[in-house]
Amino acid sequence: MNMSSTPKVVVYSKDYCPYCDRAKALLKSKGVAFEAIELQNHPGEFEKLKARTGLMTVPQIFIGEELVGGYSDLADLDRDGTLDKKLGLTK
Repeated sequence: MNMSSTPKVVVYSKDYCPYCDRAKALLKSKGVAFEAIELQNHPGEFEKLKARTGLMTVPQIFIGEELVGGYSDLADLDRDGTLDKKLGLTK
């Protein structure tokens, strides 16, 4: 993997979701660019996402094609050092 580029990160969220805000803040604190898809504006997209992942909650965070889960999953990856590797921030 080329360490100079990070995989695409997508955060599916809703604007009234505190865990979504925390997830986006954690990614911003790492300097990671991400696409935030605000599902309250796209109800059909949320139905597709639920069918794809089986999860009924937000945020749903993807790093590349991998669903890493929600905010607590992201925070756990950060705590154990795995998140930086997944994001391509470490060598």
